[in-house]
Amino acid sequence: MTPNPLTALYKEKNGSKITTDIYLPRTQSNKNAKHPVLINIHGGAFILGNSRMVSIPQIEDCLSRNWIVVVPNHRLCPAVNILDGPVEDCRDLLAWVFDGRLQEALSDLGMGSVRVDTDKVLAFGTSSGGFLALSLGYDVPRRPKAILDFYGAVHFTHPFWTQPLPHVAEKLPPGLSPEFIGKVYEEYPVPTDSSISLEGQMDQSGRGQGPDFSRVRDAFAFVQIANGRVLGACFPGRDVREIDPVCRVREGFPATCVVHGTEDRMVPIDLSRELVRVLEEKGVECEMVEVLGEDHTFAMGMQVGSRTWEIQRRGFDFLERIIGRE
Repeated sequence: MTPNPLTALYKEKNGSKITTDIYLPRTQSNKNAKHPVLINIHGGAFILGNSRMVSIPQIEDCLSRNWIVVVPNHRLCPAVNILDGPVEDCRDLLAWVFDGRLQEALSDLGMGSVRVDTDKVLAFGTSSGGFLALSLGYDVPRRPKAILDFYGAVHFTHPFWTQPLPHVAEKLPPGLSPEFIGKVYEEYPVPTDSSISLEGQMDQSGRGQGPDFSRVRDAFAFVQIANGRVLGACFPGRDVREIDPVCRVREGFPATCVVHGTEDRMVPIDLSRELVRVLEEKGVECEMVEVLGEDHTFAMGMQVGSRTWEIQRRGFDFLERIIGRE
């Protein structure tokens, strides 16, 4: 049975009301026990997606580990850039957990008996969400204990990030004018919810069965992806090294596990391999799980109990090992 999340407002900024879904373990075996918190950040090339576009089987797996799972929305690019929008929001969500406001929200929602363990906060994300999870490991007052990155966008100085993607371009219809897709900049307040994720998976409500190119945001996103312009559109006029985890990892970065499919066409696996190389060089505890034969966003389509399912669970086992040491 799909768990029903609670929803709380964690931030307001320039008219944008930014919420997070909260999933709670079904059973509270020890009323005095505190629960670790996993922050689970959705993907969507920084432009698409929402908090309901995450893998429910993965959430259920985390709930079975007795974790609280917090799935935030964030403001979507391009009317706000990556650093001032998605990164800022996710860092504010992290602070919201650490400073006790998640606990307060649970009390307000009638679940105050569920206790939050702010000493065991973890970050996880897929695709652009993987990048955002990694961004919680630097330039924050307090870091998560560990980070799990599924095929995250990293190594932004690599030529791949300015190369066209023909397999995406072939999806584009003719006649998408710059004037039409430029209307995305007129959206106010900056949205935190898009109808589709990067690959067009449905959310839990059944919305988002694929890109609708009559919608400005869908059209804008796929044009940028197809033409290798996502970073230029979402971080314009700035040095990508300012936000690239490959350039920002330092000694003391949280323990990190990277999970990546070997056949990924949207974020090639060599980009993650470079991140892991840097993590190792800086002395950061890390692990890489390569999933043979899988393309991008495989987490949304895998079957529970399958070979891919069992392999990717090693990432969550890594998190559990880290917090289990204390």
